Amino acid sequence: MIASQYKITLPSNYDMDIIRKRVKDNGYKTDGFYGLKFKLYLITEKGINNNLQNSYSPLYVWKDCEGLNKFLFEGFYDNILTSFGWQNVNIGVLLIDETTQKIKDANFLFEVVGEIEPKESLNNFKKSIKDTIPKIDAEYIIIYNPDKWKYHVFYFVDDLEKVKTEKGVIYTILHISQ
Repeated sequence: MIASQYKITLPSNYDMDIIRKRVKDNGYKTDGFYGLKFKLYLITEKGINNNLQNSYSPLYVWKDCEGLNKFLFEGFYDNILTSFGWQNVNIGVLLIDETTQKIKDANFLFEVVGEIEPKESLNNFKKSIKDTIPKIDAEYIIIYNPDKWKYHVFYFVDDLEKVKTEKGVIYTILHISQ
């Protein structure tokens, strides 16, 4: 599986209700999209949940690259280009998927980013990452990018008390397409 995300930084005085309405009116359009495991329509808001900026940051997890290619190159991504201009699309490979249908109950996504340090062997890497990530009572996925040697852990959280002592980014989930 492959993940993709673009993070659109918006002005600090941007009316985030514009994004909420956009997702409310259009979010269903990716329900059942070809090759999509799920898409999370995510926002951060300056001053809420310790966020320093407003952003619209959809996260996609694809079953394979065909769905991503269809989305990017068959006109669907054009809606982003038209509304927000050219965006970098971050790509990663799914390393661990500890999710079920319960992710639909989550109101927040909590992201923790880590570095993959140089080492003599990456044997047992999956186990070592699993052992070192924060122990949060939530379903999660881990995505890595060997180009940047970073990993991202995304926890599906229903209660922010679960992450109050952790460092990371809290996104509000507006809609989940599956």
